[in-house]
Amino acid sequence: MEEELIDAVPCSSLAVDAILRIGTAGAIWGLCAGPQLARKRGLSGITRASFVAKSIGKYGFQCGLVAGVFSSTHCGIQRYRKQNDWVNALIAGAVTGAAIAAGTRRWTQVIGVAGIVSAFSAAADYSRTN
Repeated sequence: MEEELIDAVPCSSLAVDAILRIGTAGAIWGLCAGPQLARKRGLSGITRASFVAKSIGKYGFQCGLVAGVFSSTHCGIQRYRKQNDWVNALIAGAVTGAAIAAGTRRWTQVIGVAGIVSAFSAAADYSRTN
């Protein structure tokens, strides 16, 4: 039944769902980590509140972006290949890892992060389906 539902739902809807879920988790992480980082930096008052608000937005946006890239890539590859296996997660993980590391503009980091995220994504998908 799960495979029938995946075929019926557009990839864009799956991506939005992932962005909202994981982006919310990232915002919660920012809400937890922000005050601790502000305390370490010695911030107080308005500057502390501003720092915490920015950390909530930063972590929420970053996590949502990563989730959206992975989800839409995974769904698109699955639809293109017409197969639901670990290869979809492997490719989607590589694309997501490359997108994460692209800001460094260092090819060694892009390839390394793409490989690590790809391996973890494939392992997680393989363990989930078996």
